[in-house]
Parts: sequence; structure tokens; C-alpha cells
Amino acid sequence: MSMAAERPPRGRLLLVPAPLDFGCEAQAPLTDALPASTLQAAARTTHWVCENAKSARAYLKRIAELHPLACPLQEQHITELPRAVHKKGDHGADGAARLDAGSLLAPALAGHDVGLLSEAGMPAIADPGSSVVRAAHALGLTVVPLVGPVSLLLALAASGLNGQNFAFVGYLPQDGAERTQRIHALEALALKSGQTQLFIETPYRNAALLQALAQQLQPATRLAVASGLTLQDASIRSMEARQWRGAEPPGKHTPAVFAIGR
Repeated sequence: MSMAAERPPRGRLLLVPAPLDFGCEAQAPLTDALPASTLQAAARTTHWVCENAKSARAYLKRIAELHPLACPLQEQHITELPRAVHKKGDHGADGAARLDAGSLLAPALAGHDVGLLSEAGMPAIADPGSSVVRAAHALGLTVVPLVGPVSLLLALAASGLNGQNFAFVGYLPQDGAERTQRIHALEALALKSGQTQLFIETPYRNAALLQALAQQLQPATRLAVASGLTLQDASIRSMEARQWRGAEPPGKHTPAVFAIGR
């Protein structure tokens, strides 16, 4: 028998989306945002690479209420991504952490599917995990993105801004002067090229960012703010910057997506 025939079938890397209610005061039923096929695939998975083990277990506990897990929660193999990649990313550019993620996929080489999971939405989109996906491709593993909510695209679709040409630029600087400079640069790009600029903020800084945008953007520049997407209290508003002055900001516990354009 050849060596190739003795190898166990390789597992896959499953990109498992999570609901967008992480950190929110109220949770929505999983079935409102995730199809049964995604939840069933997650229930069958026993090996995980995640952003946070505690939130991963909480998510699996919610799944178990709908679909039996392949093994008890206490026996799930859950590995966290290193903390260094959370703040700076893990794609090895612009100061981001460099992570050799091949070792995290050892279970897949042994025949187990491995689930990649972030705290909310699609892993590796505005969240860490791209290094794990790259490592899977390098190892010849099949990468399977499962269906679920992606807040950036939901917000863009509901904004009325250009969905044919857009860019996600992450977080804006916290320093007031640097943030103002960045806002002006993004606005200039959006108005000149027509490219919608998408960005996010930590919930407790939502109000400060909205105030800065309303004050610094040109009065007629369109600003869209989407918060609580897929939840019962979702809010999606798109109007000119001048109309945002004095408007109610997204909640302190509600993740929000901001978009500017014309």
C-alpha cells in the first residue's frame, strides 16, 4: 500500500459566521440570521480556532439548543488566536502581527474539520483569521465559507451609497486631530472617485465618532450609520452630514458601521 493511501482524508477549514448580537443587551434567535445548514455544520464540528474561547463556547451552547453537538461542550477542542493579532491584524502588513498559523490546522491534516470563528459576523472580515485561511490554502486544505451575516455588506446595501466601488478602512484614529485628518482624506477620496468608504468603531466611541463626522464632513456629503443589524432594534439611517448634527448616536453597546460617499 502506498504512503498516500495510508493518509487519512484531510479535513476542511470552515469559516463559521456568528450572529451580530455579540455585546448587545438582547440576543436574537439564531435562526433569524443563520440558515440551518450553517448551524448544522457548526454542530458537527469539534475543533475550533477562534477569537475568544469564552464567546465561542457561548455560541456553541446556543447552537446546541437547536442541533445536538458532535461532542459535549467540555470536550470541544478550542484554540484561541494569539492576542497580538486581535488589534493589529494577522496579515503581516502595516505593522500587523505575523502569525504562522499552520500548526493551528494540525487537526485538519489528521482528518478533522476545523471551524474558524470570530465573535460576530464572518471571520477574517474586519476580524482576525486571514492567516489561518492562508495557511489552509498553503496546506492544500479545502476552505468553505458558510452562509451568515456580514455587517459591512448589509450596511452597504442599506446605505444607498455606491455598492459598485467601495473600500473598508477599519477604525479611524482615536486622537482628535488625526481623526479629523483621516475623515477629510476619506471624504476627498469618496467625493472624487465615487468610492464608498466604510469603517467601524468600538461601541462606546460611537457617539464621539458620529459627532466628529457630522462636524467635519462637508454639509452635503452623505453619511450612513447602521447599528444592531439583524436585531429587532436595528437602525439604518442615511442622510447628508448636516442632517446628522444633533442626531441620536448608536447605542453604547451596539456595534455600528459607518459609511460616507456621494
